[in-house]
Amino acid sequence: GDTIFALSSGHGRCGVAVIRTSGPGSRGALQTLTSPPGLPPPRVMALRRIRDPDTAETLDRGLVVWFSGPQSFTGEDCAELHVHGGPAVVSGVLRALGRLPGLRPAEPGEFTRRAFRRGKLDLTAAEGLGDLIRAETEAQRRQALRQMEGELARLYQRWSETLTQVSGWVWPPGFHLVGLTTPGGSCHVPPSPILPPCSFPAVDATVRVLEQEISAHLQDGRRGELLRGGVHAVIAGPPNVGKSSLLNLLCQRPAAIVSPVAGTTRDVVEVALNVGGYPLVLSDTAGLRDATDPVEQEGVSRARDRLQQADLVLAVLDAPTVATEPVGLGVTLGSLLPPPAATTPCILVLNKVDLLRGGEGVLRDACTRGNPLPPTTLLSCKTGEGLDHLLELLGQQLARLCGDPLAGSPSLTQSRHSLHLGDTVVALAQYGRERRRGDLGLAAEGLRLARRHLGRITGHVGAEDILDIIFRDFCVGK
Repeated sequence: GDTIFALSSGHGRCGVAVIRTSGPGSRGALQTLTSPPGLPPPRVMALRRIRDPDTAETLDRGLVVWFSGPQSFTGEDCAELHVHGGPAVVSGVLRALGRLPGLRPAEPGEFTRRAFRRGKLDLTAAEGLGDLIRAETEAQRRQALRQMEGELARLYQRWSETLTQVSGWVWPPGFHLVGLTTPGGSCHVPPSPILPPCSFPAVDATVRVLEQEISAHLQDGRRGELLRGGVHAVIAGPPNVGKSSLLNLLCQRPAAIVSPVAGTTRDVVEVALNVGGYPLVLSDTAGLRDATDPVEQEGVSRARDRLQQADLVLAVLDAPTVATEPVGLGVTLGSLLPPPAATTPCILVLNKVDLLRGGEGVLRDACTRGNPLPPTTLLSCKTGEGLDHLLELLGQQLARLCGDPLAGSPSLTQSRHSLHLGDTVVALAQYGRERRRGDLGLAAEGLRLARRHLGRITGHVGAEDILDIIFRDFCVGK
């Protein structure tokens, strides 16, 4: 029942800062800080003089807006003060709000948590809102906005409604709804001679289709998670082939030390980039070789560990020294990327083409004939030749790994979604197993567990939906 307040815009100097309140004291707080002439109509912005309630000193002149619950973001009474963004103005208004009785500073995420509790958002939409705030690329923005607007929730809700329906069909007369409760305590369905017979073949077919849909949803190659967190790409190769130069070229700044001395890079250097609207987390690593120096050995070990975790590998080789026939190129690349890194998507970068002295054609021909190689580009980090082609290849690989966030069904974006959906599939398999054994009670329990796991994704878990189906369709107790 308390009222919270916080700065909802970014910290630091800015033209306009937005201070938000939510809770039953919002109306009184806004009246106290702006009276006279009183509150504007709901959802209408008005220019007001904002005063300190203790001294009546004017803190600022700004726009205020009042949202009466439940027509607000949180579903509660809310107010916003749009003031000038200087630190002194913002801190003065926040201090004034903090001195009002019944108001306290909001905890992290508390506005969104209140919106969830009042049914304004489900958990997937709340997660989408958080991702939208953190989005740094166009593709991330599109995916987060799609999730925040409820597309993922609607998919899970459709599956949940299907489970609710078949659960209402399967519960046998007189069978207790184990673990399902109402506000009055545990409940059960009494025997009823008017329950229509259940068409188990139809239920079995529905459950099989649902199990297949959820399994296919899980097998999406982690597209949504990669887009949300960024594709982790590792620059790998022997020492002194230009790995650090490539990192600097891609991020357009001297992020890594470049030296003609082999083995300069000892630790992993990581930068975040936006390539074609997709997020890329690029790591420069130590040159892969049998090192004797203990520090370099640790760097090589870290480089190999990072390779095993990579979503994408940029394998860099020295163009003037590589074999100019396909078999030799393939052998060199295979020795550089042993399993399981060999199965990771890869782009082969043949660097230092400026030193080939006219031999580019022979090398290009070797890359396009014989045994298939990964997408390959010739590059000069010194002159920038081939950079456009490399960026084109990078964009293609990122688009393949992340997919189009606007196409098809919405993708999984959180590991917890995968966990609960995996448990849902296990529970549906329990239904099929127990049905074949003839244990209707345990089969029905499998459906209940499946629905509960789905409900944990969106935050909607309860017995009332199943009870509604039973009472509406089967007239229990009539």
